[in-house]
Amino acid sequence: MNFVPYNATVAKREPVKYTLVPLNADLIPQVAEIERQNFSHPWTEAMLTSQLDNMLASIICALGENGVVLGYAGVTVVAGEGYIDNIAVRQEYRKQGIASELLGVFLRFAKAQNLHFLTLEVRVSNTAAKQLYMKHGFAQVGRRKNYYDDPKEDAILMTRYFGENIPEFDQEGGIVQ
Repeated sequence: MNFVPYNATVAKREPVKYTLVPLNADLIPQVAEIERQNFSHPWTEAMLTSQLDNMLASIICALGENGVVLGYAGVTVVAGEGYIDNIAVRQEYRKQGIASELLGVFLRFAKAQNLHFLTLEVRVSNTAAKQLYMKHGFAQVGRRKNYYDDPKEDAILMTRYFGENIPEFDQEGGIVQ
């Protein structure tokens, strides 16, 4: 089956098929390409390669039937806390649930490993990503002033808590003090 870039007509007839696989050396060039397409300061192939031997990190890829990496996500876990490094999907495959499925893997992992929380930063202007994270139970817990460059922009710190000490949240996803 050949993959066709996303459009409403194709999405209604046949969803994109993919398998979730761990990052390996053969997939690094494609993940680096997605990084360059999505981020102003992308991880390099060398940085991605270093993650292969990092026992605290994991990167999973949504691999299409034709061998194309459709998207990927990375997490680092230290002392019972998880930090989502990046989630990105090729533009032509967005809005098909790939990012949601990648994020879901890390949520299931966090619960199974009894992590205290998963956390991440997201650009203030990235409405689609903020909606995705809120849909999966993440809440806005802070703001990092001028965190991003190119363009300069604040980051919203979003966290999903697990276990007994889950704070109470308001309707906008903020913590009730």
